[in-house]
Amino acid sequence: MDMTYLQHAGSAFASIFVVATCTMRTMIPLRVFGILTNVILISISIPTHNYPTLILHAVLLPLNAYRLHQMLQLVRDVKKSVNSDLSMEWLKPFMTERHCVAGEALFYKDEKAEDMFYIVSGRYRLVESGIELPVGAIVGELGMLSPSNARTQTLECIEAGTVLSVSYSQVEELYVQNPEFGFFFLRLASARLFENIDKLETRLAQHDAPPLPAAAQPA
Repeated sequence: MDMTYLQHAGSAFASIFVVATCTMRTMIPLRVFGILTNVILISISIPTHNYPTLILHAVLLPLNAYRLHQMLQLVRDVKKSVNSDLSMEWLKPFMTERHCVAGEALFYKDEKAEDMFYIVSGRYRLVESGIELPVGAIVGELGMLSPSNARTQTLECIEAGTVLSVSYSQVEELYVQNPEFGFFFLRLASARLFENIDKLETRLAQHDAPPLPAAAQPA
């Protein structure tokens, strides 16, 4: 009688947890409830000698615990990447060195984009926007996000130096493998877009500004 009551109580608790998991939209609570369900059914299966259920949930318990650990680690990595700057030193072994001379165009607007660059030395300018890029900057990433994979601007070397290049295929692999790099890449692309927008807004404001009266113009 006691065993029958225990079985019914366990089944009721398990049913509640199963229904609760169906209402959840995120993975971490889902894994937590999965672990609780495993623990309850294992606890009930031992005194009732329900060995198939015991074996099933003894296998599922460590699996759910491992997946929960992975999700929590991913959340920590994401928070770390969002709240701190990512050093690009680890990326350099995946990149190819290229020496540039003054006047050389590393790529042209509207041509097919296949790689991005890390500036080691020298001076470089995005021709259309007039933005000069400092040493340590990454450029050429917007072509990867473009639906047509086309360059959005021309990059010109204005003082001889060295860059490192990495192909988009390698970037995609790193993006998937390293959450920190993935979020760094998104922040980089967003910053470039906002920088271009600010530049365009400044030019429009200057263009729309009324001309100075003749008396106010400098001699």
